[in-house]
Amino acid sequence: MDFFFIGDPELVTAFRFIGIRGKAVANADGAKAAFLGIIHGGDESSGNILAQREKIEHCHILIITEEVADWLGDMLIQWQLSDQYPLVVEVPGMLGKIPGRKTLVESIREAIGIHV
Repeated sequence: MDFFFIGDPELVTAFRFIGIRGKAVANADGAKAAFLGIIHGGDESSGNILAQREKIEHCHILIITEEVADWLGDMLIQWQLSDQYPLVVEVPGMLGKIPGRKTLVESIREAIGIHV
């Protein structure tokens, strides 16, 4: 199963230590270009090409920071509803969890009605 990470430069380095390739982004434009490069396999027809050494053809799980998720906005939501790979997992960035944002566990508990 192939993983790829999009987020802060420091976290890209950390993920590389455990064998996961990544792309550091600093703004919404960079995040969108990297995301489109991943979902289109980094091919030239997408118009958004990742560096050859970072090309991912069979990415099954894409890990992004919450900040990148915010930058992607509706583009990310549309992708998640499309029922295609890669699956997208959000993690907190270097500054921690964004205030007011629900965790995956909180969302699942709310959806199934379990309150402990």
